[in-house]
Amino acid sequence: MRSSLIQLFLFAISGVFGFVVDTAVLYALAPLMGPFYARIVSFLAAVFTTWLVNRALAFRNRTSELSKKSEFARYLMLMLIGGGINYAAYSALVVYSPLVRHYLVLGVAAGSLAGMVVNYLSSRFLIYRFPSS
Repeated sequence: MRSSLIQLFLFAISGVFGFVVDTAVLYALAPLMGPFYARIVSFLAAVFTTWLVNRALAFRNRTSELSKKSEFARYLMLMLIGGGINYAAYSALVVYSPLVRHYLVLGVAAGSLAGMVVNYLSSRFLIYRFPSS
């Protein structure tokens, strides 16, 4: 139980890194691409970041038994499920909340929280399911 809580905490730390990357890329690209297309790119940058950090921290004692390229491809595919939830929450808030339209970071935060549970469970049980040898 304790190791699962530590793993969840480290996954959340990875999410903080992803959140920072997501927000930075969004704010860099939104003036050029708009808040919806820029969020797609920022989300993909965040996925790559969280994959790197999760491999090094949260799931360092577990393995996927896949090559890095295959592991990232699987990670990306599974993160798209949580990403759909994330993007839906973000988009709804951008459309319906003037405050979020002005402060996109609030939409990123809400979307990230909405998708986090799905992303953790898919990472833990569908990617990093084997203890490291």
